[in-house]
Amino acid sequence: MTDFRFGPVEIYLVGFEGERPDPATLGALTDLLASGLVRLLDFVLVSKSEDGELATIEIDAEADALGLGGVELHAAGIAGGEDIEEFGEQIPPGGSAALVVLELAYARTLAERFDASGGVLLRSERVPAPIVNAMVDILENDEEGE
Repeated sequence: MTDFRFGPVEIYLVGFEGERPDPATLGALTDLLASGLVRLLDFVLVSKSEDGELATIEIDAEADALGLGGVELHAAGIAGGEDIEEFGEQIPPGGSAALVVLELAYARTLAERFDASGGVLLRSERVPAPIVNAMVDILENDEEGE
C-alpha cells in the first residue's frame, strides 16, 4: 500500500478584529487539532495597512503569546508569498486575518486506499457549510409543501 506523507490540504483565511485572533477562534482550531481529523501545516498572521501593504507574522514567533504553545506545525512555510498575496487581497485595509493551512488527515487514508486499489481521483469539490445548510433547508421546505 502507498504511504502518503500528506493528504489533501485546505487553506482558510479567517478574519478577526484587532491584531490577534481571539481565544474562541483559536479554541475552535485547537479543538479540531486535538481530534486528529486535521493536522496544522502552517499558520500565518496577516495584516493589511490602510494603504494596502501586507505584513506577516509566522506562528512559531508568536505561538506562546497566542496561546498555541505546543502546537506543532508539520510544514511551516508551505503557505508561501504567492498564497499570502492572493489570500491577502480579501483582507480589508486596516484588517487582520490568520492564514491557516490544514491537512485533512482522514482524507490521507482515503487517498492511500484509492491509490493502492488503482483508483484515480478525478475531481474533488468542497461545498461551503452555509450553502449545504441552505440547500437542505430548501429541500426540507419543499418536502413539507408537497
